[in-house]
Amino acid sequence: MNKHKPADLDVVIIGAGLSGIGAAYHIQTHCPELSYTVLEGRSAMGGTWDLFRYPGIRSDSDMYTLGFSFNPWTEGEAIADGLAILRYIQSTAEKFGIDKRIRYDHKVIAADWSDADALWTLRIAATDQAPEQRITCRFLFTCCGYYDYAQGHAPQFPGSEDFRGTIVHPQHWPKDLDHRNKRVVVIGSGATAVTLVPELAREAAHVTMLQRSPTYYLKLPRKDRTAARLRRLLPDRMAYGLVRWRNILFSLGFYQVSRKWPQAVARFLKKGARKALGDQYHDADFSPRYAPWDQRLCVIPDGDLFQAIRSGKAEVVTDSIERFTPAGITLASGRALEADIIITATGLKVQLLGGMQVTVNGQGMNTGDIHCYRGVMFGGVPNFAVAIGYTNASWTLKCDLNCGFVARVLQHMARHRYSTVTPRYQESLGSEPLLDFDANYIKRAAEILPKQGSRSPWKVYQNYIKDTFTLKYSKLEDGHLEFR
Repeated sequence: MNKHKPADLDVVIIGAGLSGIGAAYHIQTHCPELSYTVLEGRSAMGGTWDLFRYPGIRSDSDMYTLGFSFNPWTEGEAIADGLAILRYIQSTAEKFGIDKRIRYDHKVIAADWSDADALWTLRIAATDQAPEQRITCRFLFTCCGYYDYAQGHAPQFPGSEDFRGTIVHPQHWPKDLDHRNKRVVVIGSGATAVTLVPELAREAAHVTMLQRSPTYYLKLPRKDRTAARLRRLLPDRMAYGLVRWRNILFSLGFYQVSRKWPQAVARFLKKGARKALGDQYHDADFSPRYAPWDQRLCVIPDGDLFQAIRSGKAEVVTDSIERFTPAGITLASGRALEADIIITATGLKVQLLGGMQVTVNGQGMNTGDIHCYRGVMFGGVPNFAVAIGYTNASWTLKCDLNCGFVARVLQHMARHRYSTVTPRYQESLGSEPLLDFDANYIKRAAEILPKQGSRSPWKVYQNYIKDTFTLKYSKLEDGHLEFR
């Protein structure tokens, strides 16, 4: 890979969260001759699991699929809390020596590719301790997720300046916020709201989940008894692999059934809510306007949200906000919700590539015009890859396949002494939105999201089994990847 101008490193990975640690493992394991580092813009590893500190933060997928393929999850809980996940990421990085390859407080603000030099030049933001830096590399692998770490989606609510209590966005949870014996309103109905409500209800006077439209809920056990039994009988790696594949097949099967028979699955999910809530069930609060998996299902471990509602400590209100008042919120129906604390769990703000500016030979890259090759690389962009997870399954499943594919490409380049690899998209392959997903945060980002083609290898399938075969075993010299 190295006949041109010398580079500081062969590979730079951006981001030290789940994806970045996974990428580092694959690079150092399968391409040990290559030099690499992980650049992390924050002062600690963990990504999402270090950033979010709101009460009750947990995974919304089981840890046997959210965990790394190469390092078994051995904790007792299948739906794990945020601190346990953070410890798992940290221990994995330490176990494989990845922690020594991370450079903290290295936020990449710009990346420029040069054909003449066959390398990337990265600009690292200045800090109080260091001026702006430049680092060069042959291959750039971005593993920094898809949302803005600086701020979440924060719509403006009329009258919010009049509210006498505290307004909090979960992405910036104050350490000193005391919700004990307080009246709390959580605006939202997604994974964050569903996590917060039962946790806050333990000590708050009352918690109201105020939703504009309902969500589908899937009750799952917090602890996996089958996994516990298998761990007693089998080595960790074998037990982990069996449970991982069982859960992959279940989630994939459930997704396919949901898409084929949406009305039947909707009835099944609503029946589960009705059974759990009894006389506290109100159909208007649990009847989404969309089909299952048009948006992501919300997992409820051990039915904790339903328990909080049945206890009377929490309630769900489906309505729209007229305005904030000094004492709380007035709804479009005329109902008033009194509150001491209002939590705006209103979603994420999508930001691609960690917000860095990318240029190729001096030309700016417009991500909204680019097509994704196998959901891993960008058409027309040399020596560049991204780790993006699934919308219908655990994030790490797809990221792990992406990382393995990048390692395959790098091995191929080293074997044949290639310097560059560039996916070449052709208009005849068709063009479609990258994600067939109706979530509001995706719709808000439609203009900046890359596209996919209508046929392989430019089609993104959201299917782990298909992706396993194509990303692990497909020909690399396929007429779509240009090696030089």
